[in-house]
Amino acid sequence: MSTYAGLRVVVTGATGNVGTSVVGALSEDPDVAAVVGLARRLPKMSVPGVEWATVDLSRCDSPEVLDQHLPGADAVVHLAWRFQPTHAPLITWRSNVLGSIRVFEAVARAGVPALVHASSVGAYSPGPKEEPGVSEEWPTHGWPDASYCREKSYLERVLDAFEPRHPRIRVVRMRPGFLFKEQAASEQRRIFAGRHVPGPLLRPDLLPFVPDLAGLRFQALHTDDAAEAYRAAVVGDARGAFNLAAEPVIGAPELAELLDARVVRVPRALVRTALAAAWHTHAAPASPHLFDAVLRLPVLDCARARDVLGWRPTRTAQEALSSFLSGVRRGAGMETAPLAGSRWG
Repeated sequence: MSTYAGLRVVVTGATGNVGTSVVGALSEDPDVAAVVGLARRLPKMSVPGVEWATVDLSRCDSPEVLDQHLPGADAVVHLAWRFQPTHAPLITWRSNVLGSIRVFEAVARAGVPALVHASSVGAYSPGPKEEPGVSEEWPTHGWPDASYCREKSYLERVLDAFEPRHPRIRVVRMRPGFLFKEQAASEQRRIFAGRHVPGPLLRPDLLPFVPDLAGLRFQALHTDDAAEAYRAAVVGDARGAFNLAAEPVIGAPELAELLDARVVRVPRALVRTALAAAWHTHAAPASPHLFDAVLRLPVLDCARARDVLGWRPTRTAQEALSSFLSGVRRGAGMETAPLAGSRWG
């Protein structure tokens, strides 16, 4: 008789956009017996088979803080990430980079067999904007002026050194495009547009044109589809990096069709100047350096995820964006601190 009791998986950043979807996908997998969701603040929501615990990775200098949650874990999915404050990069560095290193070290101390790390398209060096896109072999040096890209790239180097030191730990690096779902829309509006941009203003009839900027081509993916790739990585035996994105690549024409708007050619310098002014005056939280990075991100080739993980998105990139826009207008959210719903403020 088999004594297999199922996997025990620990998920950091379990209450955010990606975390809530990953926890949900894992809880529904028959091969997963238990999920431990770690977050800075306990959520009000309850998910069958999921136990919640509080851990602030920017503050847990004592190894026991993380170590107590890892005994018996078969995999750790590391998703925790802090996007703000963009004017204080030392704060995000402590949380994102030093916090991630603490997770990696705790995984090694506990001898957890698998580490699945949330990297990003933002880790990639500037590259081509046309299909078929770059493979996972493309350099991951990021765009150095943008703290988000700089931090994601630095952690790629950390894992480059981690893997040879710990060959028995199966390391997976997920590099998705932009992730959207309706329930995360209010959080993403606050992160990128700020708390004082009313969600109801994001209506097609109030957005008469889409700026056609040089380099404005990016890839989107529904967060639930990304979660399926994470689940497949946890329950399988894959190693290495995986690009994740849905079709088609989004540019000005696709945005215009989605918003029923016209495409208008706009000088890139004009838009960047406006964004920089808004950021420097604290009127908007998104850094102009991130804008620079987005215009240089390469298009991703996702063949490896299809071939190795057996993964395919079930929604198009437009459907992912539509769910985000619907969520922003409705003030959609979830019962977690990061995803709290709000239409304004």
